[in-house]
Amino acid sequence: MKLCRYGAPGAEKPGLIDSHGLIRDLSAVIDDISADVLGREGLRRLMALDASTLPLVEGSPRFGTPVAHVGKMLCVGMNYADHAAETHAPVPEQPVLFMKATTAIGGANDAIVIPRGSVKTDWEVELGVIIGEVTRDVSIDDALDYVAGYAVINDVSEREFQLEHGGQWVKGKSCDTFGPIGPWLVTKDEVPNPQNLSLWLEVNGHRYQNGNTRTMVFGVAHLVSYISRYMTLMPGDVISTGTPAGVGLGLHPPTYLKPGDVIELGIEGLGRQRQDVVAHSASRA
Repeated sequence: MKLCRYGAPGAEKPGLIDSHGLIRDLSAVIDDISADVLGREGLRRLMALDASTLPLVEGSPRFGTPVAHVGKMLCVGMNYADHAAETHAPVPEQPVLFMKATTAIGGANDAIVIPRGSVKTDWEVELGVIIGEVTRDVSIDDALDYVAGYAVINDVSEREFQLEHGGQWVKGKSCDTFGPIGPWLVTKDEVPNPQNLSLWLEVNGHRYQNGNTRTMVFGVAHLVSYISRYMTLMPGDVISTGTPAGVGLGLHPPTYLKPGDVIELGIEGLGRQRQDVVAHSASRA
């Protein structure tokens, strides 16, 4: 099952993608794609619906982030050995965790805004994991039972802010528009093996990233278990699981985003995103 939220920013409605790829309105069934929907019982009720009986959404509305009211967004650094190598970092012995501010989160095809003063805004295609149940100190064997589903994420990063402005990485990860999620959440029953998904990213039609989740240093189950040891994960929380090689920082010479660029990215079975890159001033016009 594919769940989405569609409509203008701040006025999104819940939707379901039917077998023909069309949006069906869920507004008469649920208020939103939120914590109470993402648990086992909530998803079971939605799966029992006959999608053909739901109102068809006309046109091509904007896709908002597929989860409302994300409580926290956790990210995993250096979780592909080839990405660690291209950035001259060691492969971690334990998962490297950092937070991305929830104000960075946006829809799959919303514009990416270059922050004021930025010269090193970069791209990162990542598998997103959406938590469905309260998750506290769970085992690796049980970890996937607490997952609601998966989504495409572009973990946009400003490398100067991240690496040259002191402190931890969060400053380079949390600018507005730096967390596109979606276009939809694909429930875990449609993703029997999250460790065998191809993922890719292109800028202006040139493919820079072309990887597979099987090469993660730490797989999804390991990450959910590991993180839940240190903090309670709540329904609707999002984990961005790391990126393969091919980011702008790792190129020779390094290559970064500029206004006018177009980013396209996707993950096998989870959909694709397309983002126009715009200048900071343009977003405030």
